[in-house]
Amino acid sequence: MSKEVKDLEPKILWNNFADLNAVPRGSKKEERVIQFMVDFGKKLNLETIVDPVGNVIIKKPAFKGMENRKTIVMQGHLDMVHQKNSDTVFDFDNEGIKMKVEGEWVKAQGTTLGADNGLGVAAIMGVLASKDIKHPAVEALFTIDEETGMTGAKGLQAGYLNGEILLNLDTEDDNEIDIGCAGGIDITAKNSFNEVNTPTNGIGFTIAVTGLNGGHSGMDIHRGLGNANKIMNRVLYEAQDTLRISEINGGSLRNAIPRESFAIISVYESTKDAFLKKTKKVIKDIKAELKTVDPNLEITITQVSNPKKVMTTISQTSLLKIIYAAHNGVYRMSNDMENLVETSNNLARVIVKDENIEIKCLTRSSVESGKTDLANALTATFELVGYTVTQSGSYPGWKPNVDSAILTVLSDTYENLFKSKANVVACHAGLECGILGTNYPEMDMISFGPTIQGAHSPDERANIKSSQKFWKFLLEILENIPVKK
Repeated sequence: MSKEVKDLEPKILWNNFADLNAVPRGSKKEERVIQFMVDFGKKLNLETIVDPVGNVIIKKPAFKGMENRKTIVMQGHLDMVHQKNSDTVFDFDNEGIKMKVEGEWVKAQGTTLGADNGLGVAAIMGVLASKDIKHPAVEALFTIDEETGMTGAKGLQAGYLNGEILLNLDTEDDNEIDIGCAGGIDITAKNSFNEVNTPTNGIGFTIAVTGLNGGHSGMDIHRGLGNANKIMNRVLYEAQDTLRISEINGGSLRNAIPRESFAIISVYESTKDAFLKKTKKVIKDIKAELKTVDPNLEITITQVSNPKKVMTTISQTSLLKIIYAAHNGVYRMSNDMENLVETSNNLARVIVKDENIEIKCLTRSSVESGKTDLANALTATFELVGYTVTQSGSYPGWKPNVDSAILTVLSDTYENLFKSKANVVACHAGLECGILGTNYPEMDMISFGPTIQGAHSPDERANIKSSQKFWKFLLEILENIPVKK
């Protein structure tokens, strides 16, 4: 355990963080850190509860004179991402994180640091252990398995918490106050088709869509980036009378905007010239449309051996129409926050092979009803042409509340302390708050934290000055929690 880290200010924060980091706490391996937190709470003679899924709840009465303030929930997750450099010898299951100070940063020696969300947890521990910090009644919620499944947030039942305000301490930019995030749902459409022998007068070609930037299917969905699956479909659609599809393999992960797509086709010998003319024009149009955001886009057509099997004309027509019709990109912008995407879909994966078709999407929204609306629209679209559609993996969003009382507290406090305005943001990605709000819909939620960079990698580092700023901000927030109504 690094003495130089424990000597940093504020000592209460860094000492708790060092103690926490001495305990192995990988996702789905939280038994020891759960016990560590239980022991911590009981040593302080505070009410300590472990719920059925393993979340730890520690309750502390209000500081004298603050009994009339609203009860707050302070929340962080106990688990951390385990990653190390290939040349680092380290046993995450049995060793504590080895930390060091490098200039303005705290880092680990060849592994992830666990500042995500260890610093948030350490701050909560500091409030629980203090005898002089002014605060209302506190319910500390330490969730498990945030990194690989949101198990703790999903499993938290109603009735364990009474707090009216939730402070989530898991944001990674000290200039930001987060008030919303998107939920998501996986849409999978499947169909089968009968292959037929390729016409004997056919010529084989491959079509390759490459060079796209791609990006995060939530955070980058508004940028108008090219989607390889949509581009491939457009090329095939324009020339469909001249060709027969054998295979398509497009996209990769649901949460990534597709960068590449590949197709194997057969072109009638008599329509070869028409095929090349039609595709040349549509390729020129697409590249012109996307030249600003995807200047490296390449769409290449290469003659190859003629494939043995192709789709029937009916199946091909149905496939091309359904991919054209399926919504991709921004569906709705938020009315509450400027420039925030509310609802979107990423048409992430298209696989056509061995008489089976599979199309995978990820639909996101910060509004639960909006997510359902778009998911149903996609389902209806696919079902119109006989596809079997599955909706799975749903998790709720967190709708921004610009009229939040705790937002006013944090915004005013930040400006008073630091003489500048905080950036009030919401993200088109997932956070724990949206899930926690399912069983506690009336709870006013907000998220903030210290500056952390490189999370989920061995380059993870926590800024020392930012952590001091975060601690100062937290203490001032606690002292200014609104009075109960």
